[in-house]
Formats: sequence, C-alpha cells, structure tokens
Amino acid sequence: FQHYYITNNLRMSSLKLQKRLAASVMKCGRKKVWLDPNEASEISNANSRQNIKKLIKDGLIIKKPQTVHSRARCRKNREARRMGRHTGTGKRKGTANARMPEKVIWMRRMRVLRRLLKKYREDKKIDKHMYHALYLQSKGNIFKNKRVLMEHIHKKKAESARLKTLQEQAEARRNRSKAAHERKSARNAQKNAEMFAHIEDNVAEEES
Repeated sequence: FQHYYITNNLRMSSLKLQKRLAASVMKCGRKKVWLDPNEASEISNANSRQNIKKLIKDGLIIKKPQTVHSRARCRKNREARRMGRHTGTGKRKGTANARMPEKVIWMRRMRVLRRLLKKYREDKKIDKHMYHALYLQSKGNIFKNKRVLMEHIHKKKAESARLKTLQEQAEARRNRSKAAHERKSARNAQKNAEMFAHIEDNVAEEES
C-alpha cells in the first residue's frame, strides 16, 4: 500500500505542469481540470500549450462541468417568509427598529402623502393655500395614512362648499332686504310727495 501511494503521488506530481497549462488554456481553475488517469504517460509528455490543446481536442484533458448551486430551496423559503413563515421571535436577531427603521417608515409615509397632495394640487382639486396647510399638517403627524388624508380633504371641501353656500344665501337675503327697503322708501317718499301736493292744493283753494 505504501509503495502504491508513493508511485501514485509521483505520477500526480509529475502532471502538475500539465494541469497548470490546461487550466490556463481552458481559462479555469486547476480543480476544474480532469486528466485521464489511463493516459497519464502520454499526458506527462505534453510540456507545451500546443500539446495540451491537442490533448484537449482528443478528450484526454476535460474541463469539469460547473457545480450546480441551486437556488430552489432559497426561493421556496423566501416565498414562505413572504407569507409570514419563519419570522417568529426565535428567528429574529436585531431589534424591531433595526429590522425596519422607524425613519424609513416615516419617509415612506411622508412621500405617499406629499405625492397625493401634489397630484390633487395639479388636478385643481385643492388650491395652493389648502395644499400648504395640509403639507404642514402632514409633517406634523396629523394624518396616519393616505385614506385619512383623503377623508380630511373631502370633509374640508364639503365644509368650505357649505360655508360658501351659506354666504351666498346670506348675501342673497341681504340683497333682497335691501331691495325691499329701497322699494319701501320709494313708496313712502311717493306717498309723502302726494300728501304734500294734496295739502298745497287745499291751501291754494282756501286762499282763493
């Protein structure tokens, strides 16, 4: 056994040059080079790249196939984690803030709210004054999410529309009362004028 080990070791050590040249020719690592053990004597005679290329062509030296590194299990586990599996307390290493920072959550929320406000302003659904007020309120953590902000906008718009309607009604009432007052004043003035004219006629008749 010892004799076999020594001879085998000598044989393999004598092919170090060929393995290195083959790796260089095939553009791969030495571990990927397969030398035919039955043709060791012929391979050992090859001491140039040209000879190595010929042996590769003859099939005495082969480049081993790439080892399969499957991602199937990884994909399967990732899909399971997306459904909430394997994420219990025993699987967690960092703190809650390290796993999903509060700052990132805040930034995402602000971007959603500001994007909505910008869209509403461009679509003329809100004016620049309401936009500015809601922008500052968003920054002040008034709105928890997009739905709350939308409900607030609809409520504010409905309230402003109601106030506008009430103002218009009040203005119409004022105009009506003003017109009625003017008509009444005109009637009174006409009555007074008729009365004074009648008195003057009576005085003139008495003097005559």
